[in-house]
Parts: sequence; C-alpha cells; structure tokens
Amino acid sequence: MRHMLATILALILLGLPVKADEAAARVVIMSQIEAFEADDFTTAFTYASPTIKQIFGNPQRFGEMVRQGFPMVWRPAEVTFLSSEMRDGRRWQDVLFRDAAGAFHVLEYEMIAGPDGWKINGVRRKDPFEGTA
Repeated sequence: MRHMLATILALILLGLPVKADEAAARVVIMSQIEAFEADDFTTAFTYASPTIKQIFGNPQRFGEMVRQGFPMVWRPAEVTFLSSEMRDGRRWQDVLFRDAAGAFHVLEYEMIAGPDGWKINGVRRKDPFEGTA
C-alpha cells in the first residue's frame, strides 16, 4: 500500500501529465506488485486478466511463475513507471525495476480494459535500448 501511495504522490508532485486511465492502469500494476511483496498471491491474481487466470488456473501456480520467472517483480528494490501508450485498444506500460542485486530490468505490461477496470494481460522483458537509434 505504501508503494502505491508513494507512486501516486510522486506523479502528482512531479506534475507529470498522466491521464486518468493511465493512472488507473499504474495503480493496478503497483497493487499487484505490493501483493507479491506480501506473498499474497490470491490478491495478486485478482489483477490478472481472464486469459492469464485461465492459463495458470490458480493463485499458487501464478505466484510460483512470478517467483521463478520474474523475481524482480516479486521482490523489487525499486519500481519506476516509464512511458505508456495505447495500441489497438490496449495500454502498454513500461516499468523499470531494480532488483535486490541492483540490476535494472525494463518490463512491458500489456493492460486490457474490462468491466472491473484495467487487468494485466501479460508482461514481457524489454530491451532497455529497444526503439532507440
């Protein structure tokens, strides 16, 4: 909870032009990260899209995948939101993670809008220099 509040406060204080839907998507991402930090995989699973829920079946399998495949999300030392854009009705949010060892990772979150708001439909590692000349 403290990270989510800190993120929202930082966005306000920095005066970043964040649209309401972008801010809402960021709150979902940060809320899921906080649930992972608390080992609350049941809550973390609620932020996943129906497709992700179908793939993993239950919160424990989902949590195990995150612990093994995305340890920087499970136990981040630092989280920074980067650019965000809409493509084909989906929001794509880049997030910079610093892991416990100090290494940086850029992950791209695919967000889909549903009746309950934004849901995380996938996360992929992104080359931090992708798209640069």
